[in-house]
Amino acid sequence: MNNIEYGFLLLTIAGLMNASFTLPMKFTRRWAWENTWLVWTVFALLVLPPVATLCSVPDAAAVYRLSGLALVLCVMAFGVGWGLAQVFFGIAVESIGIALTFSLVLGTSAAVGALIPMLRLHQDKLRTPAGHILLLGIATVLLGVAICAVAGRLRESAMPQAAGKQRDNATAGLVLAILCGCGASLVNFGLAFGSPLIDMAVRHGATPSGAMNAVWLPFMLAGAIPNLLYCFYLLNKNSSGRNFARGGFNHWILAFVMAAFWFGSTLLYGASVSRLGPLGAVLGWPLFMSLIVIAASMLGILTGEWKQSGRRPLAVQLTGVVVLILAIFILAKASQALA
Repeated sequence: MNNIEYGFLLLTIAGLMNASFTLPMKFTRRWAWENTWLVWTVFALLVLPPVATLCSVPDAAAVYRLSGLALVLCVMAFGVGWGLAQVFFGIAVESIGIALTFSLVLGTSAAVGALIPMLRLHQDKLRTPAGHILLLGIATVLLGVAICAVAGRLRESAMPQAAGKQRDNATAGLVLAILCGCGASLVNFGLAFGSPLIDMAVRHGATPSGAMNAVWLPFMLAGAIPNLLYCFYLLNKNSSGRNFARGGFNHWILAFVMAAFWFGSTLLYGASVSRLGPLGAVLGWPLFMSLIVIAASMLGILTGEWKQSGRRPLAVQLTGVVVLILAIFILAKASQALA
């Protein structure tokens, strides 16, 4: 197995983990959303990143000092933007539903997260035949996600509980979903534009995969701020702080499992990018988004989320999945051509 094939394997595992990290929330029934998300934030963004960095980046303090404050603050700014995007996601779901929000977010993120680093860091590659294949792959990702969005709307309309349901301020919800997609792509921006941190960590003895944690630490610490503020706001608004005493120890364990899956998927994504060549962040991000949608779709079907929707929404969803699989083959071809 060569480096690129190994990178694709890591990406596939990362996509499966990211698509399934919220499944434990189905079993934290005694907690409100903000209870689970607050504990997830603490574990995923405040506890695990420092532990991973200390274990994988020798002399991390020197890495940040020599890289310069401006670079660290740039990565942290991307982290704050990503954290705000998570807040926008929750609000958008209330306005336009989870299916359409999910598809808009991932589609926007796939396009923005790949194209901006390409235009900023590898513009010379864009006019080559391999660059054209890459653009075709990104366009195919957008098409597949759009089809999945249609399937999601059909499913929501067909579900019994959706009868008579009114969505207020749908336009604002659409705008927030697109903004969330732009913000979600900042994960890839942090990795692409924070590459000098990665290089400095390698020079201090970190492995290429472990060096990614030099970016994840400041990014995620900054990203925790909007998430914490929003959770504390909801805890105060809904008087849900008392729920922490009701859930039992298993709720805390489930929230930690969520954090471990999400953070693990992020680590694997970073490790895969390091194996996909100099354009790893450009190629890896739309692949990652496609794999998440495919895995989430399959998990939704296996857990019975489409049982009451009828045949047509499911057929449209599977069509979208097929298009996304085609996009993966096109992007794989681009990765070979650009290697």
